[in-house]
Amino acid sequence: MEDKIAYMAQEFEKENFDFSLSQKRKFYTFYEMMIEKNKVMNLTGITEFSQVVEKHFLDSILLNRIVNLSLPLHVIDVGTGAGFPGIPLKIAFPNLNIVLMDSLNKRIRFLQEVIDELKLDGIIAVHARAEELAIKKEYREKFDLCVSRAVANLSTLEEYCLPFVKVSGQFVSYKSDNIEEELKQSHNACKILGGRIKEVYKFDLGEQKRSFVVIDKCKNSPKAYPRKAGIPGKQPL
Repeated sequence: MEDKIAYMAQEFEKENFDFSLSQKRKFYTFYEMMIEKNKVMNLTGITEFSQVVEKHFLDSILLNRIVNLSLPLHVIDVGTGAGFPGIPLKIAFPNLNIVLMDSLNKRIRFLQEVIDELKLDGIIAVHARAEELAIKKEYREKFDLCVSRAVANLSTLEEYCLPFVKVSGQFVSYKSDNIEEELKQSHNACKILGGRIKEVYKFDLGEQKRSFVVIDKCKNSPKAYPRKAGIPGKQPL
């Protein structure tokens, strides 16, 4: 364990992250829990420790390069899956108040186990579909920041995510390198939902190329959105 923690610390330092021993141990415990649970349910295809550090942990927290995560932001992670980027963001930046949302209840149960084991405060795991949660008063337009590493086209993600973001907040979509065509196709959805594409940031992380699409929330999302379950994916705006 100590060798792996030392390796992880080295990799974090390369990207200018300097975490306490407690934080590094939480990252490692999260890794162990994920690998163990992965034996009985599909959480991730990436299981080698070095790859998890690079493609899950570092990838998640690189958001710090473009968003000031030292602020006490209210964040929602839509389609969090195995907890990415939400869990690494919470470990790295304890001041964040985070909601992890996923439509699969067994993943949410796993994430609650992680939250309890790591004694993380200011973070909850919610079983829901975005189309249902985003119309609830306590969640609609309540967040400073929405993040998502979910695999869906950007137009669909905008419909899922922008209704959670308060005016003057941001939605950041974690995307792969080649997104130019997807960006063009997403402008209509962005405009309808009250957003404006601010910037696209591109980073290399080992062999991986990561693009962050940053969308500012400029006005309230119309009440008609998101549409009913399944429609945003089948009929993007």
